[in-house]
Amino acid sequence: MAETNSKSPTSTNELFLNAAIGFLSVLLIVLVAALFTRIIYPRIFNERVELQSELISQIIQIEVLNGCGVDGIANAYTGLLRSNGFDVVETGNFETFDLQETIIISRSGVMDNAYRVANALGVSEQNVIRESSPDFYLDVSVIIGHDFEQLNTD
Repeated sequence: MAETNSKSPTSTNELFLNAAIGFLSVLLIVLVAALFTRIIYPRIFNERVELQSELISQIIQIEVLNGCGVDGIANAYTGLLRSNGFDVVETGNFETFDLQETIIISRSGVMDNAYRVANALGVSEQNVIRESSPDFYLDVSVIIGHDFEQLNTD
């Protein structure tokens, strides 16, 4: 009698079935762990909502950018804005230094905040624009232009 070394189809099917059950068991454990992790540590979205504005601080967060090329001008107006109660969270240079007039950009879409900053600096309301974006986590951008000598320094 000749002996055969081939496995029976039943044992091969059982092997695949056991492998599939093992894989699905591991997958189930990972998914359950992910669910519990999400429940314990939920995602926090950093969005400002106007509907519940009483929960948001009245402090206006600002970035001050140098748009005229004069060294230290953004830092000088940072101190001025902070002394007027604004929260300057960032300073730096604008993409160009050829800005003739100072502009105020409302990033959050709340124009009243931009107008408050404009009034504090003495910037005309014609130079206040809205450019809302969810990428910005601040209220207002101030870009200092070549007219900085006419701005309020009080």
